[in-house]
Amino acid sequence: MPHRLQSNKTKLALAVAALLLLALVAGTCKRSTEKKPVPAASPATAVVSPLGKFEWTLENNQRAKVADYLGKVIIVDFYATWCQPCRFETPHLVQLQKDYAARGLQVIGLNVGGDDDRAEVPKYVKEFGIQYPMGYPDDNLVEAYLSDSENIPQTFVFDRSGKLVKHLVGYDDDAEKELDSAVQASLAQGQ
Repeated sequence: MPHRLQSNKTKLALAVAALLLLALVAGTCKRSTEKKPVPAASPATAVVSPLGKFEWTLENNQRAKVADYLGKVIIVDFYATWCQPCRFETPHLVQLQKDYAARGLQVIGLNVGGDDDRAEVPKYVKEFGIQYPMGYPDDNLVEAYLSDSENIPQTFVFDRSGKLVKHLVGYDDDAEKELDSAVQASLAQGQ
């Protein structure tokens, strides 16, 4: 009987390890949903609605919106400091900002990790040397853009006129290539 119990524990441990590995390989985390979701527009219409009407609060308590960045190619990244795929993506976003800022790229990080995660953002910024704006999206922005999936990171690329050109859920080598391609194509169109 003890051998059978040990075997079941081993199987359970292997199953848990496999699920964790699958989550890591899938390249996403579930965002924190502390508030009960309010019904939003359907995912098909939510993502094409103009981002310009939505706002967020920056780390310095200033309000911001996409209209503040019109004329630039914008990457809006929804992340959490505790999300491992987000942590894998962040160095690449930092590098994109460094490489393309002079050509008109603006990365914006929006934390959706929950109220407890806000206290971790300054450490996250320091750890990764983030030089782009970090903020907290208003609920209506989260509802409109993340209503179809609670997975993070979610990354949206907008061209210089504010039109959505790419939406990525998760982060892996393929997502990195797609992001780079969308950024480079959008930057080239405005020159």
